[in-house]
Order: sequence, then C-alpha cells, then structure tokens
Amino acid sequence: MAIPVATKRMESVPNILTLCRIFAAPVLVVLLSFPNPLTRAVATLLFIMASTTDYFDGYLARRYNVISSMGKLLDPMADKLLIMTALIMIVACTEGSVPAWMVVVILGRDIMITSLRGVASAQGVVIEAEELGKYKTILQIYAIVGLLMHYRYLSIDFHAGGMYFLWASLILSVWSGIDYLRKFWHAAVRQG
Repeated sequence: MAIPVATKRMESVPNILTLCRIFAAPVLVVLLSFPNPLTRAVATLLFIMASTTDYFDGYLARRYNVISSMGKLLDPMADKLLIMTALIMIVACTEGSVPAWMVVVILGRDIMITSLRGVASAQGVVIEAEELGKYKTILQIYAIVGLLMHYRYLSIDFHAGGMYFLWASLILSVWSGIDYLRKFWHAAVRQG
C-alpha cells in the first residue's frame, strides 16, 4: 500500500520541531548571559516560538500518523530541557527576585516524576500524563514568559505577572507530583 505523498513529506517534520526546542535551550543560555531589555525580549520571543513547537509537533504527528520512537523519546526531553534551562537562567540572571527554592521544587518534581515513569515503564506499567501536569506546564510557560520579559513594558509589570504564574505552577507541581506518587505506589502494590 502506497503512503500518501503528504504523509511521506510530514514524517520528519514533528521531529524537526522537537529538535528546534532542544537547540533553543543553549541559545537561551547565551541570550540570558547578557541580561538587558533587548536580550530579554529576544529570549522571550525565542521561548514562545520554541514552546509553540510542542503543540505543533504532537498535532502533526497524530494528524499524519507519523508518531516515531525517536519522537516519543525526544519530545518529553525537549520539553524538560527548554523549561529547566529557562528557569535556571531566570534564577541566575534576576539577582534574587525569583526564589531559587521554587525552581528547585519545580525541577525536582519533574525529575522525580520522569524517573518514576521510567521505572514503571521498565516494569510494564504505563503511568499516563494527567491533566494536572498539562495545566502545570501551561502555567510554567506563562510564568517563564513573564519572568523572561522581567521589565515593565507599557505599564505592565511582567515580573509580577510571571511570579503569580510561577506560584500557581508550583502549587500544581506539588499537587500533581503527589498524584503521580500515589499512582506509582498503587501500580507498584498491584505488581506485587
């Protein structure tokens, strides 16, 4: 059976979009190493564009049925790399205006859940991503955009808005982390 031409052309597009997120991370590091209003604005635009690729790579992979093993591996890694890079660089270049402990809790939760999902997967148990985790990621993106902008533009205090979303994402991070631990525990008990 012949593969439709559109599908054949789309096979690598989702993975290319995922790779764009991975390559955006070191560019963010460079931009945020020289913090000023211009580099912060460029970093924010880059982060928004890179975050948007997350939606499109998944949509295109499902739409054209070109889901690949490489995509399944790289997609969550690219998401974590982009978010972690942005949060760490924000703490590094905002001179104490973003509490490091908040970022440690958020990143620690993500590392813990990724590890637990890996252990569960090795035992044949799949712990699916939950809605809480998706909302947490959306709040993190909003927080990062505000915190990357950092400065006041058009009378809008982007840093304050970013902190509001960071607090909300922290609460959802802890809540969804507890939910994942509960699911992992129940799955481990069932496995014996």
